[in-house]
Amino acid sequence: QVQLVESGGGLVQAGDSLRLSCAALGRTVSMYSMGWFRQAPGKEREFVAECNWSAGCTYYADSVKGRFTISRDNAKNTVYLQMNSLKPEDTAVYYCASKYGGRLRNVDYWGKGTLVTVSS
Repeated sequence: QVQLVESGGGLVQAGDSLRLSCAALGRTVSMYSMGWFRQAPGKEREFVAECNWSAGCTYYADSVKGRFTISRDNAKNTVYLQMNSLKPEDTAVYYCASKYGGRLRNVDYWGKGTLVTVSS
C-alpha cells in the first residue's frame, strides 16, 4: 500500500509560481511512475505531468508545457511540480498519482489533493 500526501497548494496571482510536493509513504516508489492530475470545478480530472519509472520525467499536457516542470527525488520518495507563469485556468485541485511499472493510465494510488487557486 502506498499513501500519497500532497502539499504546497494555495492562493496566488496570475503570473506567480508555486511548487507542489507529493510524498509517498509506505513503500519505496522507484519502480512506480508518479505524476499529477488536476480537476477544475465542473470539469473532469485531467492529466498534467508524469515522471515515468523508466523513461523519466518527460510527459506533459500541452496546456502546461513550457510552464510546469515535474521532477522526482527517489531518495526522498517525493515528486514535485514546479508551476510557473500560472494562469486563472490553472485553478484546480491537484492530485498526486502513482502506478507500478507503467504509464499513468490506470492509476494504482491517488492522493487526496491540494487546491491551487490563481486569481486574475
